[in-house]
Amino acid sequence: MRLPIRIAENSREPIYHQIERQIIALIVGGQLSAGTPLPSIRALAKELSCSVITTRRAYQNLEQQGYIRTIQGKGTFVAEVKAEKKEQVAHETLYEAFRRAIGMSLDLKRTPQETREIFERVLKELTEKRGIRDE
Repeated sequence: MRLPIRIAENSREPIYHQIERQIIALIVGGQLSAGTPLPSIRALAKELSCSVITTRRAYQNLEQQGYIRTIQGKGTFVAEVKAEKKEQVAHETLYEAFRRAIGMSLDLKRTPQETREIFERVLKELTEKRGIRDE
């Protein structure tokens, strides 16, 4: 199985954390359901062109957080994550993304009104592109 993970080499964020964050997003977003097999540590390292130590650390952290589970001799699988935890993580992730974006807007000396207008324009553009209607 290939995971849609992209590593930003020039990011300050450690590669293992980028891997963790993206796998969590796939699980919380429903693209990876409980029981889905994940690539082996070696296969993922090769696919992402990073070290086995890096992918091992990401998998260990994900397992400690309860997102994945490893069964000796069988592989690594997506764990059952409670709906409440998924909702909490989705909310926190979205909040932090908006916080960073708004901070950047203010750093660029945009007014709150300009920031709102840009947000609304982007929201409209993406919902139309995805065929999502505003209720």
